[in-house]
Amino acid sequence: MPASSLSKLFGTAVRTRRMAAGLSQEELAERAGLHPTYVSMVERGVRNPTLDVSARIAKALKVPLPKLLEEALQQRGSDRKA
Repeated sequence: MPASSLSKLFGTAVRTRRMAAGLSQEELAERAGLHPTYVSMVERGVRNPTLDVSARIAKALKVPLPKLLEEALQQRGSDRKA
C-alpha cells in the first residue's frame, strides 16, 4: 500500500532535520530505538509511522513532534504555490 503524500512530506522533514543535526540514519535509528531500514523507509515516504513512532523520531531529533509535523505541512503548502 503506497504511503500518503503527508507521509512523504513527513519523511522529507525528518531527513532535513536529521541532516541538519549531522546524524546518519543509523544514529537516528539508534536514538529512536528503531531499525535503520525503517528510518530509511520513513524518510522515503514508503512507511507511514504511527504517532508513537513519530514521537520517538521527533524526540531523537530533539524537536517537538508538532513542530516536525508543521514543517511537513509547510512543505505541502509551498509545493502547491510552486
